Amino acid sequence: MRRREFIGLLSGAAAWPLLPARAQLGERMRRIGVLTGLAEHDADTNVRLEGLRQGLERHGWSEGRNVRVDYRFVSATAPAPVLAKELVALQPDVILANTTPATAALARETRTIPIVFTGVTADPIAEGFVTSLARPGGNVTGLLLFETSVNGKWLAMLKEIEPRLARAALVVNPKTAPYYIYYQRVAETAASALAIELVLTQVGNTAGEIEQAIESFARVPNGGLILLPDSTINRHRDLVITLAARYRLPAVYSDRLFVTAGGLMCYSTDRVDQFRQAASYIDRILRGASPADLPVQAPTKFETVVNLKTAKALGLTVPPGLLVAADEVIE
Repeated sequence: MRRREFIGLLSGAAAWPLLPARAQLGERMRRIGVLTGLAEHDADTNVRLEGLRQGLERHGWSEGRNVRVDYRFVSATAPAPVLAKELVALQPDVILANTTPATAALARETRTIPIVFTGVTADPIAEGFVTSLARPGGNVTGLLLFETSVNGKWLAMLKEIEPRLARAALVVNPKTAPYYIYYQRVAETAASALAIELVLTQVGNTAGEIEQAIESFARVPNGGLILLPDSTINRHRDLVITLAARYRLPAVYSDRLFVTAGGLMCYSTDRVDQFRQAASYIDRILRGASPADLPVQAPTKFETVVNLKTAKALGLTVPPGLLVAADEVIE
């Protein structure tokens, strides 16, 4: 976690115990549900949720004073459909859904409670979340995590840092990231233009299945990895980074957390900024706006992070162009 974010988190946490006392001012208490695929006790989860709190505060909503927030964290023992049912039973005024599976579970559970999504990597029209991006038409709207064209950027980064690259594995668990098909189609076109063979590498839920899939891909030289947004990959973050190092595979990730943990590089949407932006949609809904009229937003803020120590360990020289484009360089 960056020092500035950690300080902000501490200062925010220090203020929370004071909020219930301010709830006695007679303001109407509104209720917000949050369903996220993030790990409950992960430090980065706290940073992202703090971004939501900051965004709500900016619009005049304070936990304990005029809003109550109910959090639910998807895990192997608490699946999204079960938690979605719990949140809907609480009848909140609006629900924030983070990740595609969380959004899908909530959309199946309610057609009336407004849902604002972040972290959706699928096509929200094809998934049935909205009827159009400009006019969602139902009770669901929000912010896309990526557009599928991002595959071209990921492949270009791999080719730039390793000019000999001839094969790229698109690593995904189809059970936890069924939307991979949208990315695969675009990636195949981008890979062909770069003279790269795209290899769909499907993994299972267990560490052994992930290790077997990556080891099998690594048997042929001049390969690299593309790690799609996927809760399975996130849960096995350290393992994936270790395997990439063991088999000397350059890898590009969809989340900066992998790079700060030792991965090579990422090109990613700023997740904390997405939570802040989601707060503005929650505010508008709490003040009477309909999600049917709030357009789905494409991502606008991206970040490139490169780990020079990892590049050196892989025997790679980071080209100047990639260094200049990087928002953060880890040495």
